[in-house]
Amino acid sequence: MTLHENESLTELVEEARALLGACYQKDPSHLAAAPGRVNLIGEHIDYCDGLVLPLAIDRHIVIAATPNGSDKARIRSRKDSEVVLCLQSSPQPGAPSWANYLRGILEGFRLREIWPVPGFDAVITSDLPIGAGLSSSAALELAFASILESMVQTVLDPREKALLCQQAEHDFAGVPCGIMDQFACSLGQRDHLVLIDCQTHLTELVPFDSRDLSILVANTMVSHDLASGEYRKRREETDRALKLLGKQSWRHVLPADLEVIETYEDGTLFRRALHVVSEITRTKKAAKALRDKEYAVLGSLMSASHQSLRDDFEVSCPELDLMVELADQIGPAGGVLGSRMTGGGFGGSTVTLCHSERDHEISEHLSKAYEVQSGKSPQIFATRPAQGARLL
Repeated sequence: MTLHENESLTELVEEARALLGACYQKDPSHLAAAPGRVNLIGEHIDYCDGLVLPLAIDRHIVIAATPNGSDKARIRSRKDSEVVLCLQSSPQPGAPSWANYLRGILEGFRLREIWPVPGFDAVITSDLPIGAGLSSSAALELAFASILESMVQTVLDPREKALLCQQAEHDFAGVPCGIMDQFACSLGQRDHLVLIDCQTHLTELVPFDSRDLSILVANTMVSHDLASGEYRKRREETDRALKLLGKQSWRHVLPADLEVIETYEDGTLFRRALHVVSEITRTKKAAKALRDKEYAVLGSLMSASHQSLRDDFEVSCPELDLMVELADQIGPAGGVLGSRMTGGGFGGSTVTLCHSERDHEISEHLSKAYEVQSGKSPQIFATRPAQGARLL
């Protein structure tokens, strides 16, 4: 078995052109693409004023659109039926649920007085797995926001656009996400990771230009749903822990401070806080290791991150643990430097740092061993840091 091949961006664009023609008998006058993302390290701390180190990946959502002369937007994908959105009034959440991301973006434009948006027809194509922890929702938001920018002939600051998309996810999709996904999908650059300070919203591009290294993404095929209660519960637990610690920000919390909450709620709040504090430290060290090209150090930090997410934050699942364990068994002798779950957890994907010359061999071993032990056939692909959301 070889690594799972992706559709090139050119192929996705051509597919979007053909789909728009088939559905609406028109050629596109506006085209936008936005990538998914994986997070190399810094998980579940973007909503805790932490530091995160994600990258945009070369899997995309593409939207092709053209004006239709009406006051409505007609939108469909290759899998979903048509959604019709009124563009003359404030949008409200509704069915189908996936269209709430689009409604939220429209509301963000309305609140910024970039309104009304002229009517248009649009189609969506993608090679980005849904529910795999790769930020398909943020990619959809950023691609749609980019299309609207083109439609109304305005250009938002990339950070402002990311924050608009984050608010849409909060208000219309019911997911209290941090800023990482939207910032990574908006600000990603080729051959760079994006170090994001989630307290100040400042970003730094960290080079990842070694062709000797690959990032393997392994979709466990266990879908997750961040609108479900566990993600929100983790946010509430970290908020309670910080309040009990009497601090204004997690950036002010030291490991020694955690002793005062060690017995609260059977130790749950202590473990949640321990993950937050230790993950912030690991992310700082990981960025330094990457700059210094100390890749073995980076790999060990990734492994420690997974252990913390599994044991202290409790957002992993048996399939994620299995995929990481299989990668760890290969180890440095077989080309694996480190592996961890990525994304919100409870399913989704792992990310593994490995030597490029062994990535096909590693992928084949992971795929076969995982399928034997889990009964599921994973989707594994290699990626390099890609460009963020943009008009084509």
